[in-house]
Amino acid sequence: MTNETGPDTRRVERLIALLFLIATLAGLGGAAVYLAGAQTQLEGAFLAVCLGGIGAGIILWSQFLLPGGLRQEARHPVADAADEQAVRDVLAEQGAITRRSMLVRALAGAVAGLGAAVVVPALSLGPAPGRSLFDTPWKSGMRMVGLDGQPIKASDVPVGGIVTGFPDGFPGSADGQTLLINVGQGMLNLPPDRMTGAPDGYVAYSKVCTHAGCPVGLYRDAQHQLVCPCHQSTFDVLDGAVPVAGPAGHPLPQLPIRIDPDGTVVALGGFTGPVGPAFWDMTDG
Repeated sequence: MTNETGPDTRRVERLIALLFLIATLAGLGGAAVYLAGAQTQLEGAFLAVCLGGIGAGIILWSQFLLPGGLRQEARHPVADAADEQAVRDVLAEQGAITRRSMLVRALAGAVAGLGAAVVVPALSLGPAPGRSLFDTPWKSGMRMVGLDGQPIKASDVPVGGIVTGFPDGFPGSADGQTLLINVGQGMLNLPPDRMTGAPDGYVAYSKVCTHAGCPVGLYRDAQHQLVCPCHQSTFDVLDGAVPVAGPAGHPLPQLPIRIDPDGTVVALGGFTGPVGPAFWDMTDG
């Protein structure tokens, strides 16, 4: 089998190379537009040209440069003339291979341009959050304070009462906001390892709803339930703030606390689980 390369084939090769070159420049142009200030419409146009150039080049390559079907050649007698023709065929084939290599390099450049147009905007997504979504300002030994920064004392919360507290030094913290509730002694139904963090009927839960992140600020004393005003998720305070109604699927994390001799409320550590919407179902963390 031989592969004859005529003028038409060479024109197709040059056209394919031109398409790949246009695709490369379009991809780099899209990345440059983004770096210069980002214009969505212009970026989209460059990306369309880049993809179109690559697609058109590949279609032409497959239609005109790849062998299609079977071809049968007559056997030539072994003679000097046949040998010379075989040499010419091999040289022509080598020339075609060299041009095909050039097209492969041109295609690689076009793909690199496409990669630049796609990858460069992805850099604006910022660094990965890591463990930051699982951490809050609360640390062991940190006092609970009010929005004014003053320490909260157990005596400030009567039975059936509730107050919003924050870690000392972080008043107003969104992920540190905590509900301190006094349900009275002997009322809580918590696992033994969590009862130690709820002394004398005082229990603390994150104020951030596990459904959509709204502040859970409504407390039904008679039912011992916390209610989120956004979507009516309801949490059982006595039973570890597990959801009993509404769309929330996870309990409010508990903040283990102790009460010091002077009556101040102090954290024994961080929350028992991640704070806020239940994103952790979608992670390995």
